[in-house]
Amino acid sequence: MILKTPDNAEEPQIIVLKALAFLADDDERLSYFLVSSGMDLQDLKEHAGDMNVLAGLLDHILADENLLLDFAGTASLRPESILRARRRLPGASHDA
Repeated sequence: MILKTPDNAEEPQIIVLKALAFLADDDERLSYFLVSSGMDLQDLKEHAGDMNVLAGLLDHILADENLLLDFAGTASLRPESILRARRRLPGASHDA
């Protein structure tokens, strides 16, 4: 398996869209995200292009180590590249 670490300006957007697809691909993962976020499926569909919502999706993945590792493996990414992408999205804490 090749682990990619994209270094271009589109990195956060690419990673967050991969994360959305990752959650959407599994009903249990998607349901857990929706319950955790207080959103329903229609809300997610309506706000799927909102980088604040998508940043929250990465927060959700980063908060669960197993989920993070599953996503990283599925997307052929290093977990730290996911964290770096999150830091470049709205609402990021730059202290971490």
